[in-house]
Amino acid sequence: MSYEELDHTADIRLRVISPSLDSLFAETALAMMKIIYGEPCPGEVGRTLELEAGNTENLLLDFLSEVLFLSEVEYLVFSSAIVHLAGNSLKALLTGEPFDPERHRGGTEIKGISYSGLRIVKEDEGYVLDILFDV
Repeated sequence: MSYEELDHTADIRLRVISPSLDSLFAETALAMMKIIYGEPCPGEVGRTLELEAGNTENLLLDFLSEVLFLSEVEYLVFSSAIVHLAGNSLKALLTGEPFDPERHRGGTEIKGISYSGLRIVKEDEGYVLDILFDV
């Protein structure tokens, strides 16, 4: 996974670099899980998502918001994401483990994903995403 935290005064801003849009979506979701829970362990719990949106940026925001929602409501910590995009549609398989307060504490709570500063750019080596998480 290739991501780095960029300076921001109040929230968490990331730059994620990936060779494909599929892996960019997956890596961003896993980066979000690491921020919240630390290093998650592989698990047997799986969830499938199917989403559509008007454009790639909205699809990413909807996907990340759904991952965050599932994590919080179903008390799951995802450690793997397989994402397939077709136009502005997405199918994803998320796997992970149940939340354990002894192993998954100490991270930073993410309240939401911001549209502010969201940017996906296609470059020669793949895709670069700048995204802001509201904390």
